[in-house]
Amino acid sequence: MSPVNLRHAVRAIILDHDDRILLCRFAIPQPDGTIVVWAAPGGGVEPGEGPLTALRRELHEEVGLALDAEPPHVWHQEVVAPGHAAGYDGVINDYFLVRTAFFTPRGALSDDELTAENITRLQWWRLQDVADYDGTDLFSPRDLAGPLATLISSGLPDRPVPLGL
Repeated sequence: MSPVNLRHAVRAIILDHDDRILLCRFAIPQPDGTIVVWAAPGGGVEPGEGPLTALRRELHEEVGLALDAEPPHVWHQEVVAPGHAAGYDGVINDYFLVRTAFFTPRGALSDDELTAENITRLQWWRLQDVADYDGTDLFSPRDLAGPLATLISSGLPDRPVPLGL
């Protein structure tokens, strides 16, 4: 079996005091159209960079949030699926919980730079809105409402919870 080349990324589950989650809207061009996915802010861990350094960089760039403390690692996701991430056989996403007051997201990246990363909007969502959503956009993970509801109601897990696609 050949080695699998997975893209390692870090993401922040950013919850405000009313348990709203901040999500990025990714519009990803495909040969047969555009796929729209709502996902937690974050991105790839660069060579020589630790996960928390990458998370701090990504949050500064995308949403303008500075981390003062080390956030807890709450979820872990491995998706092996060629084509899921351009140039890779899949992804590893490590999710960290960031509790903060509500803020208007505006990162260091310009609108053009965000668009180049396929980010077209940032939006706060209530858990119920995620759970009730019946449009064509996807969430990442696909069952985001389930693990998010558990995280909100049960608090921090003893170890990172494994997620599916």
